[in-house]
Amino acid sequence: MISLNLPAYPTKTTNDGGRTMIYDFLRRRYVALTPEEWVRQHFTHFLVDHKHYPAALLANEVTLRLGTQARRCDSVLYDRNGGRPRLIAEYKAPHVAITQAVFNQISAYNLVLRVDYLIVSNGLTHYCCRMDYEARRPVFLRDIPDYAEL
Repeated sequence: MISLNLPAYPTKTTNDGGRTMIYDFLRRRYVALTPEEWVRQHFTHFLVDHKHYPAALLANEVTLRLGTQARRCDSVLYDRNGGRPRLIAEYKAPHVAITQAVFNQISAYNLVLRVDYLIVSNGLTHYCCRMDYEARRPVFLRDIPDYAEL
């Protein structure tokens, strides 16, 4: 896998029937190592190890309903009081450009979850915005906020 614009961490991989698997510390199991999963694992480690997000409040591959369809958010951060979703992160493989379609995808998830923050990343480029529901627009931030700043 390629180097990302994220801090490295000590990955755990294994081989299962010819498929490379990577350990997901949030799901506590090995999952297929795809380019998108490579980004997800690096980004969640970045959030926990460098931005101090509590691992116990993060979840990967969270299923939600969009109309009649079941969809999955790549990562969701919950608050400490009642488990309300606070942040959605959507990851793409490094070769996938972050386009309006990616923002449309995460915005559709946010119609259901109504979170405070949205993050999109392909491991090379990252965007984070705080939702201003009063003004009905996202406010793009210069950096991913530390957990204490949320």
